[in-house]
Amino acid sequence: MKKARVTKTLAAALMIQAAVSVVAQEPATPVVETDKGSVQGLEQNGIEAFLGIPYAAAPLGDLRFQPPRQHAAWNGVADATGHGAPCMQLYSASGSTATEMTRQIQGIFPTSTEAKLDNEDCLFLNVWTPAAGDGGKRPVMVWFHGGGYDYGSGNWPAYNGRNLASKGDVVVVTVNHRLNTFGYLNLADRFGEAFASSGNVGNLDLVRSLEWVRDNIAAFGGDPDNVTIMGESGGGSKVSHLMAMPSADGLFDKAVIQSGPSVYSGKPAEAADYAGRILDEAGVETLEDLRAVRSDVFVEAVRKLSSGETATERGPQFGPIADGTIMPRDPFLPSAPEQSRDIPVLIGYNKDEMTLFVAAQPWFGRLTEGTLAAMTGAMGEQAVAAVAAYREKYPDYSPTHLASIAMGTRFVRGTYLLADQQSRTATAPVYVYRLTWETPIGGGMLRTPHTLDIPLMFNNAKESAALVGLGPDPERMAAMMSDAWIAFARTGSPSSELLPEWEPYTTQTRNVMELNLDPRLVDDPEAAIRTLPAD
Repeated sequence: MKKARVTKTLAAALMIQAAVSVVAQEPATPVVETDKGSVQGLEQNGIEAFLGIPYAAAPLGDLRFQPPRQHAAWNGVADATGHGAPCMQLYSASGSTATEMTRQIQGIFPTSTEAKLDNEDCLFLNVWTPAAGDGGKRPVMVWFHGGGYDYGSGNWPAYNGRNLASKGDVVVVTVNHRLNTFGYLNLADRFGEAFASSGNVGNLDLVRSLEWVRDNIAAFGGDPDNVTIMGESGGGSKVSHLMAMPSADGLFDKAVIQSGPSVYSGKPAEAADYAGRILDEAGVETLEDLRAVRSDVFVEAVRKLSSGETATERGPQFGPIADGTIMPRDPFLPSAPEQSRDIPVLIGYNKDEMTLFVAAQPWFGRLTEGTLAAMTGAMGEQAVAAVAAYREKYPDYSPTHLASIAMGTRFVRGTYLLADQQSRTATAPVYVYRLTWETPIGGGMLRTPHTLDIPLMFNNAKESAALVGLGPDPERMAAMMSDAWIAFARTGSPSSELLPEWEPYTTQTRNVMELNLDPRLVDDPEAAIRTLPAD
């Protein structure tokens, strides 16, 4: 049968062509009818993968910087055998390093390697299912990628949903959406009411993807009435904001926030000022300019404005803004969002988040007690207090690792603040975890870094050996964490036979599951950090 393709991008087509030798060995999936037309993917090790499905119209031309629109219907069977393009990627120069370890990790978390593929035409999602069209009502696990609001995509190898779908008999969805200038540029001040939504369209894309799940996931064997949204880092922030967006109300049933708690949003005036600077740098003066300027010109403008950033100090950043409409207010201040009081929440962080970000710094591995004191003293009283607290908790930590862990207090404090706010008013439980298992790669130099949780909860340890290492220990951690995440998606509780009984977190009983080879439920393990006064 001759198939009609849905146009993605030339880059995506080239990616499919490069994989043709692999594709030829994989059988086709059944044809699935969506609300816009038929799609067909490939079976991969017993799991049906439908890749690069468009969930909204291409945000180009008059749709640039506008809320997502429904995709037009198509005839024939659309090719769902290759990923759709990610959004234009924006990387910080300070985040790059030439170390061999970083190059290896980029195999599972690509960075500039995706620059040849990115495109404004990026509103695609991927679906992995044990059996499409069988009438099953499987839990649906929707993943929103990390990379802040600057870069990333649901196509990254670490996010491959095949193993999770197979192990848990669940349907896994990963999503691409608009980022950086294309998703979060507040143009309302410069171009008026027609662009009132422009500062939040990237998150409106996420809402649109959840509407697609609601309308179509049953055809893929999923249950639209049992949808869990998940995300790490920037993805965790996206989940936090979706819990407070009126347009997302009723589109999901559970939420997982990994190393990315967001209790507040950006401010419209600051975002408008940043947008104005970007427009001036890009030479955009008129509405015609706005629609005609090349996407790479926007990206280059931001790079020039960000050239003075360091690994620990950044200028204005992209992200949702509390505009009073799309985001009525900060998501978890002054309280948790009322609309999500019945949403069970699983939230947590990794012990040594910042080592991934600072391992490329010249001082990493070289700090003395004197330079540690000077560094933390320059960072403020909170950093000094954090080092003192961690020195007592981890007496074997070197000055380098004390500095690194102290830099990550925002993950700790944000997690407990969000958990406190949610548990005070929610009718559904809150579960908190702290990953303390340390990866052996690089001689153990990273300890428990940012992103370490991802290949474990996705059950992708073997595929992510560059980050988690080889052997029985990472396999055991992956079995433990994927079990918990699947259980949470299925029932709203992460309790598992591989874990002690996991009691909910409250402000009275701050139960935290420490995830390690010998997991344990502990009481308020970082009280000293949680209660630090703000600088």
